[in-house]
Amino acid sequence: MLVNADFHVHSCFSSASSKDMLIRNMAPKSKLKGLQLLGTGDAFHPSWLDIIAESTNYSGDGIYTTDGMDFVLTAEVEGKSRIHHLIIIPDIDIARELSDKLVSKNKHTDGRPRTAYTGAELLDMVRDYDCLIGPAHAFTPWTGMYKSYNSIYDCYGDKPDFVELGLSADTFMADTVSELKDFPFLTNSDAHSPWPHRLGREFNALELEDISYSSIKNSIKNKKIKANYGLVPNLGKYHMTACTKCYKIINPEIARENKMKCECGGRIKKGVDFRISEIADYDKPKHPNFRPKYVHLMPLAELIATVLDKGVTTKTVQNRWQKLINAFGTEIDVLINVPLDEIRKIDFTIAQIIESFRNGDIDVVPGGGGQYGKILFDNFVKEKKTTKTVTLDNF
Repeated sequence: MLVNADFHVHSCFSSASSKDMLIRNMAPKSKLKGLQLLGTGDAFHPSWLDIIAESTNYSGDGIYTTDGMDFVLTAEVEGKSRIHHLIIIPDIDIARELSDKLVSKNKHTDGRPRTAYTGAELLDMVRDYDCLIGPAHAFTPWTGMYKSYNSIYDCYGDKPDFVELGLSADTFMADTVSELKDFPFLTNSDAHSPWPHRLGREFNALELEDISYSSIKNSIKNKKIKANYGLVPNLGKYHMTACTKCYKIINPEIARENKMKCECGGRIKKGVDFRISEIADYDKPKHPNFRPKYVHLMPLAELIATVLDKGVTTKTVQNRWQKLINAFGTEIDVLINVPLDEIRKIDFTIAQIIESFRNGDIDVVPGGGGQYGKILFDNFVKEKKTTKTVTLDNF
C-alpha cells in the first residue's frame, strides 16, 4: 500500500508552536491534506506523551489512531553544536524510557529538548531501542548537520537511517554529494501549526505492507520510498546566502569578506545552495537507482493567497480552498492527481498555477536569511486590483 506520510512536526509544547497543535486538531487537518500517517513530534516531552495516550487508541506495533488518522511517535532533539536530529520511535513505553535517560534541562518545558549529546551518542542511544535516526533539515544554516560537518559520518560515526532534506533543498541538490548516494531521503513539513498549509507542506509516499512501525522501518531501511514531495527549494527561507535583518541576497564571497555582516548591520547566514556547493562532488546530480522522483509543489492555500494577494488564513482564501476540497476531497489530490480540466471547472485561475507547478515552469525570487521566496507570475495575471512588479532589486 502507498501511504502519504509526514514524520516531522511539533506539538503545542515546542517553542514557537501554535497552542492548537494538539492531536484532536492535527488528525482532521491531516486528513484534509491527504496524509494517512503523521509523526506526533515531541515524543520525549512527558506531558505530550500523556496527551497522545489520552487522545488516541493504540492500534498495535507503534501506531496510535484517532479520528481515522494514524500517528507514529517522532521527536526532534537538539544535540551538540545545535545540530537537530529526527528520531522515529517504536512505541510510547520506549519514548518514556528514552525521555527518562535523556539528559536535558528543558525536556519538561520544550517539546524539542536541548542536549549536549553528539550525533554518535544519540545514534548509539536510540539504536539500542530499535529507533530510526537521521539529521533533521540536514543543510540549513542554523541547526543542520552539514553546517558543522563536511561528512555525515563525522557527525554520527556510523551510518544513520535517513537524511531529511529540509525546505530549502531537494533531491537534485543533495544528490551532488557523493556520500549521500546510499541514503534514503525524507521530506517532512517541520510544522508548528495544524493548518493544512503547514502540515504536509513536504511529505513522503512510502510503500508499506501495513501501517505499523515495523513496516515504516522496513520501508526506510530498504529504500521503499516511492516519492518525495516538497517546495521548490528556491522558495525555502534559507536557500540563498542573505541578511537575516534586511533579507538582501548577498554573494557568499562578499559576505565572507565582510565577516558575515551586512551593510544594514544585520547578520548574514550562509545559504543552503552555497553550503551544498562547498561539499558537492558533482556539478550535476547523480541519482542512485533507488532514488524516487521528487515532485515540487506548494501548499494550496498559499497558492491561492499569492494569487489573491491576501493572507493565507483570511476568509476569502480559506473559502476558495474549501471549495476545491469539497469538490475533490484532499489538498494533495488537487495539487497532484485531479485532472486540470476538472480543476478549471471549479477555479480556472488556480488551475493555471497548479499546471505551472506540474510542468515545472514557475519562476521564483529565491528566499534567504529567514524569508521565504516568492513566485513570479509571468504566465497569468494575479487577481487583484493593482499589479505590482516583483524583481530581484526588491530583495
